[in-house]
Amino acid sequence: MNSDKELFYQEYVRREKESLRAPYDPELEFYSVIKAGDIKRTEELCKQPLIEKKGLGILSDNYVRHIKYHFVITTALIARYCIEGGMELSEAYSISDYYIQKADKMTDAKSVSDLHPVMCLDYAKRMNNLRKEKICSKPVASCIDYIHDHLNTRITVSQLAQYVSLSENYLSRLFKKQTGRSISSYIMEQKIKTAKNMLIYSDYTVAQIAMTLAFPSQSYFTEQFRKRAKMTPIQYREQHFRNTEIGGEKETDK
Repeated sequence: MNSDKELFYQEYVRREKESLRAPYDPELEFYSVIKAGDIKRTEELCKQPLIEKKGLGILSDNYVRHIKYHFVITTALIARYCIEGGMELSEAYSISDYYIQKADKMTDAKSVSDLHPVMCLDYAKRMNNLRKEKICSKPVASCIDYIHDHLNTRITVSQLAQYVSLSENYLSRLFKKQTGRSISSYIMEQKIKTAKNMLIYSDYTVAQIAMTLAFPSQSYFTEQFRKRAKMTPIQYREQHFRNTEIGGEKETDK
């Protein structure tokens, strides 16, 4: 069971377009990952060079200009998503102006392509820092990073306390003071947020998602999801799944 859970999680985290038969919108996932400040996932999604991406519309007969146009479009959309995620408008557009001007001066497609992951990671890192900017202590920031990197496991206060070399009681008080919520509440919020993305951008069943995110049972996952989203996982998928139909038999919440 543990190996299956790990497999599902790694497949979700590292999935590439050619490895999935199910329909989903990889572009929406790409922008959402950067908006969330997920550095590791952004790195994975940027492994394929821009010049090797399939399905790019032909925007110019001049190949270099064609790649530049796609770079500009991507940069502009990332800026917009990051603004929605809380980045200051002036900062988001200043960054986009910087990279667009830098790309404009380049004379070959490979240089523009190589700049693409640099730009994406710059935004992702800034969004990651934004997520933690109100946190003034290193232990709590370290715990938040640990939580986001281990959502496929059962995370306990004891594990986190050991990770940052603090007592459980002191860490719990510090975390609550600096984030405004308990450690367990924060962990659950992040698991539910990830579950929402999986419901939208993958074809995993509710049972698979519950197992992947280390919930003790599907029923408990559904209960916690309904508590925070005000609807069941299936209702959420039906409402948000991007213009696609999930193949196979219709599943139900349990």
